[in-house]
Amino acid sequence: MLQCCGTIGLIEFVEFIEFMMGNNSKRNQWFDTMMELPTLTGGGCRTHADGFTLIEVLIAMVILSVSLLALAGLMVTTTKSNSYGNHLTEASIFARDKLEELRAIRWENITEGINTEQRSGSTGIDYTRKWDVNTKGSLKTITVSISWKDRVDHSIKLISVLSE
Repeated sequence: MLQCCGTIGLIEFVEFIEFMMGNNSKRNQWFDTMMELPTLTGGGCRTHADGFTLIEVLIAMVILSVSLLALAGLMVTTTKSNSYGNHLTEASIFARDKLEELRAIRWENITEGINTEQRSGSTGIDYTRKWDVNTKGSLKTITVSISWKDRVDHSIKLISVLSE
């Protein structure tokens, strides 16, 4: 019996017989039409029910689970790095602000010594800002240190030299 997943019906079979018995131009036209239909081997016809087996579904779920766990770990790392970047940016702004404030003061009015103040940032972290002014001849060395603690202790230091 001639069968291709339901693509060839009774009418097509009768047409096949008629064309095989008829003239060559009709036969060629019919063969051209039939070449466009799916075949048993190359047209994607399946002889069994469509769908996935239980093993295929389980393997896909395992692959998906492993991928999602890797992405979850990556998200934690990304969030920590992003948070640290925000804190570092805020700390450097506080340090530069103090350096600019001291540079704006006349050289003679900058007092020597170590000073400390607390600053609270917009990220909710408390920063400790220390600045140390040392004079050597006609030069004043200003060191501004900012420290903060989130999960661990962090600090940055900016140094500037002013001349008379």
